[in-house]
This record gives sequence, C-alpha cells and structure tokens, in this order.
Amino acid sequence: MKTSIWIVDFGSQYTQLITRKFRELGFSSIIMTVEDALEKIAKESPEALVLSGGPQSVFEDTTDYSPFFSNNKLPILGICYGMQILGQFFGGKVEKGVQGEYGLAKLKIVSNQKIPGLPNESDVWMSHSDHVSKLPNGFKLIFQSENGLTAGITHEVKPILGLQFHPEVHHTVHGKDILSYFLNEIAHLKSNWSSKTMLETSLEEVKAIKGSKVLCAFSGGVDSLVAATLTQKIIGDDLYCFFVDHGLLRPQDIHHIKLLQEKTSLKIEIVNVEEQFLKALHGHKDPESKRKIIGKTFIDVFEQKVLEFEKNHNIKFEYLLQGTLYPDVIESISPHKKGGKSVTIKSHHNVGGLPERMNLKLLEPLRFLFKDEVRAMGLELGLKHNWVFRHPFPGPGIGVRVLGELSRDSIRKVQESDQILFEELNANHLYDSTWQAFTVLLPVKTVGVKGDGRAYEEVIAVRMVNSQDGMTASITEVPWSFLNKVSSRICNEVKGITRVVYDCTSKPPGTIEWE
Repeated sequence: MKTSIWIVDFGSQYTQLITRKFRELGFSSIIMTVEDALEKIAKESPEALVLSGGPQSVFEDTTDYSPFFSNNKLPILGICYGMQILGQFFGGKVEKGVQGEYGLAKLKIVSNQKIPGLPNESDVWMSHSDHVSKLPNGFKLIFQSENGLTAGITHEVKPILGLQFHPEVHHTVHGKDILSYFLNEIAHLKSNWSSKTMLETSLEEVKAIKGSKVLCAFSGGVDSLVAATLTQKIIGDDLYCFFVDHGLLRPQDIHHIKLLQEKTSLKIEIVNVEEQFLKALHGHKDPESKRKIIGKTFIDVFEQKVLEFEKNHNIKFEYLLQGTLYPDVIESISPHKKGGKSVTIKSHHNVGGLPERMNLKLLEPLRFLFKDEVRAMGLELGLKHNWVFRHPFPGPGIGVRVLGELSRDSIRKVQESDQILFEELNANHLYDSTWQAFTVLLPVKTVGVKGDGRAYEEVIAVRMVNSQDGMTASITEVPWSFLNKVSSRICNEVKGITRVVYDCTSKPPGTIEWE
C-alpha cells in the first residue's frame, strides 16, 4: 500500500492526531522528522505534504525549507507553526503576539470559500502566540479568529492551505470537514485506507516470518488478542502464548483468559507466580518503584518459563510478538536523537528489555494502528464484540491501583470492589458507555457506622472516564442511582471499606490511573 501523505513533525503534541483523522477520512499517511522529510523529498515526492504545529518560533528557526516548496503542484497543508512557515517563506509577515490564543476560540469565514459542512462560525482549538500579521504573496484570507487574527489562508493558484488552529483536535468541531476539504478539493487524493487494507497490510508482515517459532507475552487485552489471532491465522501452531498471573489481576481477567482458552484455538498457558511478585513488592510504596519491580519480576519469571519450555519441547523461539500500537511507537521515538524538533514524551515498551535479553526479534504487526483501528480489525477477524471492546487494563494491574504498599488484603479490596463495579456496569447496560472504569484503594481511613458500632476503615475511589485514545479523557457522567448502588454494595460487601468516592477529574490535569 502506497503511503500518499507525509506529515512533517515539528514537535506538536497533536501530530499523531492528524494521521488519525486522515485515516478516519480514508487516507493513509506517515509521520517523519523534519530532517528525514527534507532529505527524502529531494529524491521522491509525496502526493501531499503536511507541516505540523510545534513549540518553536520562526524567529529562532534558521532551517531552509525551500525543498518543501520547489514543486508548485505539490498540495501542502500548514497547521499552526506550519502555517507560520508558509507565511514567512512566501513573503508574508509573522509577528510575536502580545497575547496568545489558547484553547477554544471562534472561527469566522471571511471569504466566499465554500467548505462543505462548515458553518460561517464555529469552535476551533488554538495554541499559538506568534501569528501571521501580513498575508504572504499570492495568498488570500479565508478564516479569522474572534480576535481579528489570521486563522486560515489559501494560495490563489497553488494547492496550499494554511490553518492557524488545529483541525485534528477533537475540540475543533468541524475539523474533519476542513481536513476533508484539503484532501479532496485541494489535493484531489484518492481514498486508500480501510479496515480491509489494515488487515491485509498486517497479514503481509506476519507472512514474512512464516515457519518461525513465535512467542507471545499474552495479556488478554484487545491489542495482544488481535495480534495473536492475526499471527495464528498465518503461522498456526508455531505461536505460543504465555499469560503471567502475577496476583495483581481482577476476577474478570482470569475468567476472560480461561474463556479464551476454551473458545479460541490460541495455545495459552497460564503461569501462576503470585508469591514471587508479592515477595518482590514487599515494603515498597513508591509508584515508580512498584512499576519497575513488577516489570523486572515479569521479565525474570517469563524468561525462566520460556527457557524451561524450550528445553522440555526442544524448540527455539525466534520472534517475540507484541501488540505495540502506533501511539506507543510515536512516544518511544525521540526525533532529538536524529536532530529533530520534538522530544520524547515517555519511554515505552510492552515488555521492555525482554527481546534483547532473550535474543529475540520483534514482531509488531499492529504498530501502525490506533486502538480504534485494532478493535475494527478484531471484529474483521471474527472476534466477539465483548472481547474486542474490553476496557484497557494496565500491565502492573492492581499494583498501581493500591496507593502505597501492597498486601494480600489491600489487593483483595480492589479485586472485590472492582468486581462489583464490573457487575453493576453490565447489569445496567453501561459497560460500553465508558472507555475505562475501575476502583482504587486510597491510603486513608475515615470514620463510619456499621450496625450499631463505629467503624474506622479505608476508602475506595471509583474512576470512570471516556476517551478516544487515552491522551485526553473526560469523566463519564452516570446516573446517581447507579453510583449509589455501587457505593452501597462496596461498603456492605467489601470488608474493611467504609466510604466510596467518585473521581471527577479530567485528563489533563489528572492522569487516568492514580499512580
């Protein structure tokens, strides 16, 4: 499949959302660093070029971007910082703003430019200080912000569009209409992305390693399930899945794995190592310390199990299958290492360190997909809806849902309270109405009354959020009658809990998990 659109990453936190929106509109794209794009465009040309936003200023940027503009027929979209580059290159004027425009703003159409689906006034997401104060040569103004600043420009002859706002962000109400206008009316591209092409591309990658023994650290989540199902479709019994039960799971997790053992043809072996994890975690309260211990212990027990399996069955694994997704890849790559414009957001690896330690090559057939695309692929593969749409669950599990030191009793409280929340969500047909729902044990005690006596017991927090990709999240609004039922059941059925609170913090400023 030919990648038709290059997205040049100038360091915006929203860059990956551009490719998301393009895919929703039926177009493939690839994100690359500025340096890679400048080098590559001298040898080949994309069907369209997107210049993303970024944190820097054109007043401090001395890079020569002329190679991007040497082809007069190349469709170009400049977003935020990308528009300022357009403005400066084509002879306009960019000024430092006295005050910036951040967050929601009103967009007004100020020309006779007709964009299907876009009203004369709509909400958009701004994030800039510098702005184009004088139009570049050959351009006309099409959008203004409510502050009278230039918000959109288009070239009168060349297929170039500049936007000072972010159409890729969910808060820009008609962002997809504007992006569709660029792709269809300005660039005149042909759609080339669908769930069928996603599946075919991923299958081709697996076919290339057919005949090799493949190992999967199976979690049961949608990513590992789809990756394993996809891989087994090609290599059959050469795929071996091991599920590590570290004792930090919920009842629904173990039930789900046993159901997959029974209802699918995947070879899944459950490795019970609860004692080893509890012993390693004893005395540790710091969340980062707990994460590292859980990760290290996972690698230790997984490696030991696999080596024993290889010896007993006289086989040698060559590949480690992971359900790595595109956001994981983007967050793991630091363009700074290549002299790029952006910085690493976080280091990420599903089972960090394991491939190198065991001398395994990585197989990541989902690495160019987003979560919603993986779910679409799961349905395409014939997996059950409730398997594909299970809520995300962190690798450290309950280890990051007990605030402070872990004990059998604290783990039990989260397991039991989470099970009650899970049961009530399903009983009230609300499970699919929230992206993620879970309970957290807080390291505080409050006074309560149970029976005729005073109780001094711990607190459970209920967390429910809606999100598309986990980058941002809003609280799930549920009926008070539902929360009242959940609270009542937890206080009555979970020994040691006197109070239940509902976390109503969005992300940002909070994170989805508490630790």
